[in-house]
Amino acid sequence: MSGSQYIALSGLRARVDDLDRLATDIANVGTAGYKGERETRAVAERPRFDDALMTAIDTTFGGRGLDMTAGAMAATGRTLDVAIDGKGFFVVDNGSGPRYTRNGHFTLNNDRQLVTEEGDLVQGTSGPITVGKGDVRIDSDGTVWADTEKAGQLAVVEFADPRALVRDHGTTLRPPDGQIAVPVGTPIIRAGSLEASNVQVSDRLAELTSVSRGFEALQKAISLLMNDVDGRAIEHLGRR
Repeated sequence: MSGSQYIALSGLRARVDDLDRLATDIANVGTAGYKGERETRAVAERPRFDDALMTAIDTTFGGRGLDMTAGAMAATGRTLDVAIDGKGFFVVDNGSGPRYTRNGHFTLNNDRQLVTEEGDLVQGTSGPITVGKGDVRIDSDGTVWADTEKAGQLAVVEFADPRALVRDHGTTLRPPDGQIAVPVGTPIIRAGSLEASNVQVSDRLAELTSVSRGFEALQKAISLLMNDVDGRAIEHLGRR
């Protein structure tokens, strides 16, 4: 296979990754606290062929980073819905260790522990938060109350490079090696609100159109290279 065909195939592979990413982003337009992703591309040279084929350079996955642009605040009026105004993440535990999220759609389990929609325990500054009987409210500093009894305070942390966080599932994130969670000194919590997804449908649809057109163009290029160019070469060589 010629170098040109390798390049076209690597371009197709890259666009398949783009289509998967865009599909996930569009599917989570309505998910509170969801952060879209951006991908980069890197040059993958093949030194063994580079001297003979100057076109022997492929396109490969160059890394993926979260788009940490803040989503809009959407008022819900629900007591256990909270949003972080500014930097930071809520801390939850899914049984595999601490995870981090911007989705503050919380509820209470049968033991009256504060949990996420998936059942992960929401962590306070002193561990899981258990709420006693009574009317529940959450203050702007993250303090959780049941009537006049303090149940705990929501743990809010930040990272040096939050874009490097890795999606665990949905809106739940985990840090890569070397990233350490640092408590936010004075977090601002908006009770009765949720942070909407930061994915803009119009942007993703425009990108989807561009990726789809690039995919089709590369398909045609491969077809031309394999069927027309190679076919003619074989035909002429056969005559000789």
